[in-house]
Amino acid sequence: MNAPLFPDLVVNGETVPHAVVAAEVQNHDAPAGKPGLAWRKAANAVAMRTLLVQEARRRGLEPDPAEVGPGRYETEEEALIRGLLDVALEVAPPSEDAIRAEWLRNPSRFRAPPLWEVSHILIACDPRDSDTREAAHARAKDLIAKVRSDARSFTRLATEHSDCGSRASGGALGQLGPGDTVPEFEATLRQMAEGEVTAAPVLTRHGYHVIRLDALALGAELPFETVRDKIALAMEKAAWAQAARDFTNTLLASAEISGAELQAG
Repeated sequence: MNAPLFPDLVVNGETVPHAVVAAEVQNHDAPAGKPGLAWRKAANAVAMRTLLVQEARRRGLEPDPAEVGPGRYETEEEALIRGLLDVALEVAPPSEDAIRAEWLRNPSRFRAPPLWEVSHILIACDPRDSDTREAAHARAKDLIAKVRSDARSFTRLATEHSDCGSRASGGALGQLGPGDTVPEFEATLRQMAEGEVTAAPVLTRHGYHVIRLDALALGAELPFETVRDKIALAMEKAAWAQAARDFTNTLLASAEISGAELQAG
């Protein structure tokens, strides 16, 4: 009989079936041709879940699956882990002084949403079709070169070449705020300076865009009273995450695990 491709996963003497790790593999990326990397990531995740479930059972906890969506409930394993963390982690809410100190550390982080006044030229293509994508990319690059050699040509080029309805207005999209456009387009706007034209075509599900940021209005800084609750919630989440790391590190320190590469951290 051939030896198994991957070693058994054993957590504190409990052997985890290979099928459990195999089912977890689909949730982890790995380079093509390196299935061992995905398996190791999956084994680590399963080992940690197993360790937490063992601790929940050691404490005599019973699963009480909560509804996580219409007609969808936690698995018993998920319920046990949630129940364990509920009783094991104690996180005090941040004090008013701590919340205000976090705000004072850099008040400019807390602003009203920005507004971007934008124009673009769209060269439409199906991003999944390599041939049309490459042709569209080449056209968009050529348009960028023309705009960079003559900035005043943008409106004319948009009217002549854009596959967006905004061609009728020279590519002008008007004012946009967060959430008004697709994520890739917005991410580019957040990196641009007023008057700038993208140095390279920007790919979205619609095709390639040549983007010009015509005007930028940064949102005003928000007063402490407006952002106090948001800061407090973020601090509580960070404190909970740290407490969870400390708790799992404590479990790992006394655990005997083979077939995985879990490390405290």
